[in-house]
Amino acid sequence: MLYFSQMLGIDVLDSNGEKIGVVNDLGIATKEVFPRVTSLAFQGPGRTPFMISWRKYVQGLDQEENVVRLKVPQDHIRFSYLQPEEVLISRDLLNKQIVDTRGLKVVRVNDVKLSDSATGDGSQLRLLGAEVGMRGLLRSLSPMLERAVLAISRALGHNMPEKLIAWSYMDLLNRDLKDVKLSVTHKTLDELHPADVADIIEQLDPRLRGQVFAQLDDVAAASAIAELDDDEMAAGIVGEMDTEDARRVLRKMNPDDAAELVSELDYSKAEQLLHLMGVKGEKAVRQLLGYKEHTAGRIMTGEFMALPASATIEDAVLAVRESTKRQVETANYIYVVGDDERLQGVLSLKSVVIEPIHAKLADCIQTNLITCNPDDDQEDVAETISKYNLLALPVVEESGRMLGIVTVDDALDVMEEEHEEDLQLAGAHGSSPTSASYGVGWLFRNQLWLLYWAIGCVLLQAFDHIFVLGSLAVFSAVAMPIALVLADSMIDYVAGYALEWDEDDEDAPSILSFFWRGVGTLCIFLLLLTLVAAAVMNVMIPAGGFLPLVGYGFIAAGISALVSFVSAPAYLSIIRNRDARGEDTKKLSLRLVALLIAMATYVLVVLITLLAAFAIA
Repeated sequence: MLYFSQMLGIDVLDSNGEKIGVVNDLGIATKEVFPRVTSLAFQGPGRTPFMISWRKYVQGLDQEENVVRLKVPQDHIRFSYLQPEEVLISRDLLNKQIVDTRGLKVVRVNDVKLSDSATGDGSQLRLLGAEVGMRGLLRSLSPMLERAVLAISRALGHNMPEKLIAWSYMDLLNRDLKDVKLSVTHKTLDELHPADVADIIEQLDPRLRGQVFAQLDDVAAASAIAELDDDEMAAGIVGEMDTEDARRVLRKMNPDDAAELVSELDYSKAEQLLHLMGVKGEKAVRQLLGYKEHTAGRIMTGEFMALPASATIEDAVLAVRESTKRQVETANYIYVVGDDERLQGVLSLKSVVIEPIHAKLADCIQTNLITCNPDDDQEDVAETISKYNLLALPVVEESGRMLGIVTVDDALDVMEEEHEEDLQLAGAHGSSPTSASYGVGWLFRNQLWLLYWAIGCVLLQAFDHIFVLGSLAVFSAVAMPIALVLADSMIDYVAGYALEWDEDDEDAPSILSFFWRGVGTLCIFLLLLTLVAAAVMNVMIPAGGFLPLVGYGFIAAGISALVSFVSAPAYLSIIRNRDARGEDTKKLSLRLVALLIAMATYVLVVLITLLAAFAIA
């Protein structure tokens, strides 16, 4: 067994043993279960690229001498071109995103594993699978690095296995000589549940999402879009679609899902699609868009089974069969309405099965109904569905006229959305980021104090030049991270308190108690800070010079932290006031303000302290 990374850069020798270039890629036939290497790409003199047929010209790979040997002399070679069913491993596979259809996750190809088998007139390489684990990444950087890390891992008692995805679980999404991406096959996509397709789409590079949806039929695409957790992502995918494709997908969606999607599109695109949906579809979506966001009316669907009280169980059975053909969102309840469309009662599917076939619905329905108003908050509606273990909740006007139903899956989406918002406010994350999401952006979004520390150092450097402090101000920035981290922790403390206690709760601690609890916690931190500062000063004072002045930084950190925690009630008041007005409070915004104040306080205290010390001296 060998890896593609081991072949890159090795010499290519003709039958006379003369070097004619170095390997830079391999072509494979994509239509086979274990694709065979069909072409050898190498760089000749002057970095000129060449490609030749593997079967016709290559004798085999000499692993002992680590070279590729050809069957013929250099002057007998005839160069070839890549065929339509072929791809290049390095250009088209390495470092590309693929979908592991067995694990339903998006991974990146770090290396490719090959097998070498002898044939009658040479040797044949075949592709076994893609290496998507850490070993492949280390190997691509350096084989020695892989061996070193593997040895250390084994010494610590940890195994680092290969992570291979067989070619049978991969296929080409689009064949383009300039841009080949990997995903699952059309057949495999159709076999996956829409929720699984949505999970895969969310993990893909944004440039690939549209290409994946292009493989789905209208029903599958509509179902997958409806399952996406990120409304903005769904709107972006539909917004990039051809108008006709987007129209067909919207028509296949349930009205509530279509309304949610249209509300995220820009106005011109939304109006264009609505006009193309047809009168019935446009009317249903516009009716839902007429309700306020986060209300029962906005998330309800107007598709439900309704029959008059004079109908029989036989009529109900026929209605259920018809609803199955029309793919009505829920066929678990039959609602009985009068001539004025007022809701009179409900019949469960269980009752339809056990009641006599000729019984009147009026004699079988349940009249003690649980309903909601279209203007009710969606979170209250979700809690009602959960409390009474309902599969759907009727939405009725004050007059009793039935407008639609809120299904249990919509209620679950609402509860998940509210839970995500609570987690964000509390500083948690609803889902773990993938390794690809860690970077500079992630660092400054989740470790904002680093950014403010950098800005603070720049400001102190500027003050050094203005007031000629001899770099003392910058040197004192060593303690600034303490002040910034404490300010960040204060926001976590405030957000957690706001989530745990409502202002109207009788058992909620008073604002004064909240304040003193925070100050008490701060005092413990300041005591530890004092001990650390004393230890640092005892080490640095014997060194002489200006090193003792680093203590000014610890003083500034203490004062900055005190300002942060004293202002905690103000942040709590902001959260509660905005919540009373129905406005969301982003924790990121609070963090930005708190860190800015902490940094400014620290810089100001350092500057004042140093200027005072120079004045006294």
